[in-house]
Amino acid sequence: MQCDSRGRPSEDDSGGPADAGRRLFAAYETRPAFYDEMFEATGVPRAHCRELCEALDGMRPAEIAAMQEYAERSFMHQGITFAVYGEEGAQERIIPIDFLPRLVDAADWDLVERGLRQRLEALNRFLADVYGPGRILEDGVVPVDLVRGCPQYRVEMRGLEVPHGVYVALCGTDIVRTNDGFVVLEDNLRVPSGVSYMLANRRALKTSLRNLFRRHHVRGIEHYGQLLRQTLAELAPPGVSDPCIVLLTPGVYNSAFYEHMFLAQEMGVELVQGSDLLVHNGFVYMRTTAGLRKVDVIYRRIDDDFIDPLAFRPDSQLGTPGLFYAYKLGNVTIANAPGTGVADDKSVYVYVPEMIRYYLGEEPLLANVDTRLCREPEGLEYTLDNLDKLVVKMVGESGGYGMLVGPHATPAQRAAYAEELRKNPANYVSQPVLDLSVSPCLTETGAAPRHVDLRPFVLRGNETRLVPGAFCRVALVEGSLVVNSSQGGGGKDLWVLSE
Repeated sequence: MQCDSRGRPSEDDSGGPADAGRRLFAAYETRPAFYDEMFEATGVPRAHCRELCEALDGMRPAEIAAMQEYAERSFMHQGITFAVYGEEGAQERIIPIDFLPRLVDAADWDLVERGLRQRLEALNRFLADVYGPGRILEDGVVPVDLVRGCPQYRVEMRGLEVPHGVYVALCGTDIVRTNDGFVVLEDNLRVPSGVSYMLANRRALKTSLRNLFRRHHVRGIEHYGQLLRQTLAELAPPGVSDPCIVLLTPGVYNSAFYEHMFLAQEMGVELVQGSDLLVHNGFVYMRTTAGLRKVDVIYRRIDDDFIDPLAFRPDSQLGTPGLFYAYKLGNVTIANAPGTGVADDKSVYVYVPEMIRYYLGEEPLLANVDTRLCREPEGLEYTLDNLDKLVVKMVGESGGYGMLVGPHATPAQRAAYAEELRKNPANYVSQPVLDLSVSPCLTETGAAPRHVDLRPFVLRGNETRLVPGAFCRVALVEGSLVVNSSQGGGGKDLWVLSE
């Protein structure tokens, strides 16, 4: 498959530029079962992809290979890594990058953006409600035991006034596309990661494809760091006009430590660990070479359990004693707020469409994936009877851990998983195996389709903001549906096109 100037398959066998470009898409095949982000089912490039397809067809294979190598080398030099945990402990790996960008036209992005704004508004209202009056629980829209029995529900947050009513200042929502359109796979509200890879992918590709980037009128994302800082500054305690903002990291052994360093640098704020902070008279201070400096806003990348040993886990050595006390007094803002994890629990996820209807009086713009709760007898029975056809997830896990992809598992693996499922059904949900969309990726034999998803990042301060981009994750193994970086997935740049 290759494209002429009108975006149609070319039959040029002259050995010229078209023939050189043919190597990229020569073996590429579209499959009707999967929505292809670049090509129609007939093999013709989608209208917004034609110019890119034509340009790639005009490149020599050696030229494309050199640009892919440059992108990989830039990641290596920057130390863009992610820790993968296995039987032999954590292994630090370079995030794989695919040189071929994924394009999204303006109309599709508008739908995604409006849907994410709507979703985050409902989730923030839900959190304010379940830690406040609990109307949605009293009205039976969401089961009381599901929320208050959730391990991520923090009774310590009951009745607290969260600065500006914003529980979730940063949300990373995973979205996939099928032939039926976009659907939300899950919401990440605690300490969502991946935004640094979104920015790094853009920088790596823009250098090599600058002219194409400009001709496509790709919308910019480079200002994300400043938008994040502005959002955090808007959430500062009352009366603080020039807040001191810090990023709180667990330290160098955390799987996303590279991102913590990256974002602190992008925002121009200090990167601190729990031991760098202290609480005195209800205020938080940072130790510096010039003495103590009061801290007003903490962008925390530490889970709830570890932020304060006096309030949560007493054995934590990652947090700061008394930090939650200062937060309760309103003297410091923690973003995201403690307790937000109850809203990204995979069982609570099922009820997000009802939250939108309940709080906003609107129909959801982005659908959920059909999800069965194994805590319900019918859901458990259905899941066990169809384990070879379903994806089963643990409700509190992320990063692809604790998940079974039934069709790709062996009978022995499914049997072992079923045994664990029966022991604690409430800890599991099941979903159909989705026909995730595919996008061309560079392989040793040319371009080939690989499954992809999107993680856009939504910011909420005085207003809701999105940069027109996302961490586009790729399942690099042929046929795999697992895109998580922690499970060997990679990333590619997402080009959101202007009108």
